[in-house]
Amino acid sequence: MNYKIVRLNTGLKTANTASVLIIYTGGTLGMAYDESGALVPFNFGQILEKIPILSNMDIAITVISFPEPIDSSNVTMRHWIDMAYIIYENYDSYDGFVVLHGTDTMAYSASMLSYMLQGLNKPVIFTGAQLPISAMRSDARENLMTSLEIATAKINNIPIVPEVCIFFNHMLLRGNRSKKVQSIHFDAFESENYPSLAEAGIVIDYNMNAIRPFDPKRKLVKMNHLNNRVMVLKLFPGITDKIMDACFNIDGLRGVVLETYGSGNSPSEAWFMKSLDRAIKRGLIILNVSQCNGGRVIHGRYETSKELLAVGVVSGADMTTEAAVTKMMFLLGQNYTRDEICFKLTQSLAGEITV
Repeated sequence: MNYKIVRLNTGLKTANTASVLIIYTGGTLGMAYDESGALVPFNFGQILEKIPILSNMDIAITVISFPEPIDSSNVTMRHWIDMAYIIYENYDSYDGFVVLHGTDTMAYSASMLSYMLQGLNKPVIFTGAQLPISAMRSDARENLMTSLEIATAKINNIPIVPEVCIFFNHMLLRGNRSKKVQSIHFDAFESENYPSLAEAGIVIDYNMNAIRPFDPKRKLVKMNHLNNRVMVLKLFPGITDKIMDACFNIDGLRGVVLETYGSGNSPSEAWFMKSLDRAIKRGLIILNVSQCNGGRVIHGRYETSKELLAVGVVSGADMTTEAAVTKMMFLLGQNYTRDEICFKLTQSLAGEITV
């Protein structure tokens, strides 16, 4: 892919100047209104005109832009591989990374990169905006400025937040614990099952106990093999055996994220359990996550969830659907056996699950 590269003339460029690579994939933040009033991607070489305060930051900023910025609804595995590749190739040259991304699938992308960037020891901060950067009340400026500050924040020359995060509307969240919950308000993301990593007010207040600690022994490992032969099946009152079997018999399907009720409950009818049992015996991996934003799957709390455990459904505990489906895609892309994948789904790869 032929990326567009822009180096911004910012900062005082001292010996201690921090460096950040901004990866612009698309999304509302990087849009501007043209003469007809339509939103179009703007030239990041002109970002200092939109946010002149950037010129005063002691940060060396480079922008790499996808050749064709994408609506995040069109994100695919190829884009995740491209994002990870850019970070791999530039890892030693920058103190941190900021990924500008559309909000609709940001939690999926942040989750996937948290798995692909095994051994990460630098900040990778996803951010975006609900209003374009050229809008009068845009949230883009503060989201970008604070993300840059977090991406370069250090204590004793050690990054404060060496993990993949989402920063949005003054809150820093672990990427693989995040979920988009708002389409019209600025507080678009929440992390119900894990504390926020920081809150930006007059100062940025870091929650050090929640942040994944820096480990000098960690080395970034290139892991870019993925498999998207998965699906999400959300249970609903009235679901039938024909629907279940039609889903489970999709040609080439390897895994299903099953969104169940409450703490992991499902219908208890014999046909439902038989459908699951047949699918699992054919080798399908079925991972149970809750439809609720908060809480966790507890197999055995109620009789119905005991039966799920008995037929071999894997508990997703307190993972979000976004973290679960991307984790399954990631694990299926590695050279693991079915049993190894089922086990690793229950273990923490990047802080996405409480074990």
